[in-house]
Amino acid sequence: MLKKERFQRFIDYFTQHYPEPKTELNFGNPYELLVAVILSAQCTDKRINQITPALFARFPEAESLAAASADEVFTYIRSVSYPNNKAKHLVGMAKALMERFEGEIPATVEALQTLPGVGRKTAHVILSVVYNEPTMAVDTHVFRVSHRLGLAPLTATTPLAVEKALMAHIPKHHVPKAHHWLILHGRYVCVARTPKCNVCDLREFCKYYEKVVSQ
Repeated sequence: MLKKERFQRFIDYFTQHYPEPKTELNFGNPYELLVAVILSAQCTDKRINQITPALFARFPEAESLAAASADEVFTYIRSVSYPNNKAKHLVGMAKALMERFEGEIPATVEALQTLPGVGRKTAHVILSVVYNEPTMAVDTHVFRVSHRLGLAPLTATTPLAVEKALMAHIPKHHVPKAHHWLILHGRYVCVARTPKCNVCDLREFCKYYEKVVSQ
């Protein structure tokens, strides 16, 4: 199967079955999404959604978070992964927003990455979800599913290489949705240890199924 056809079948399937995918993080505005995404690194969205209501009630905007201490923020996020570092990042991020961006969430990868706790993946999530920009955030799910389906070559061994492989073949207007399609498929079907190939409708063009499962 040609790569162009593989991508088209991927897009056709999800366009038909999941036309409006969304992030599973709960948020009410760009500031809340940025906080939630920073917290979600190496942690489940379910856990983040459990702790953010109280966090957002106490720190409803960047200004109040910037005025907080990392120790106080820690008390609200102690159950997430790496709470000490994330508490420091959140306060630093909020201070940077107030000092350099008047409390507004910037709309470029370069500006977002100047904020503490914000790497390329987080910046791309913000741009995709908030601004509907054609950016591809590559997390562990996107990385795994892209390789298994054959959308990214085995030579793409870094998140950036996978990002470039996907961006080269997915039409720009589909990119924000494709990011969620890959994440959700990896979270619920194409899981890391025991992928649920028996219930996966993509197995007809999946390289992993062809080479590993069906043998």
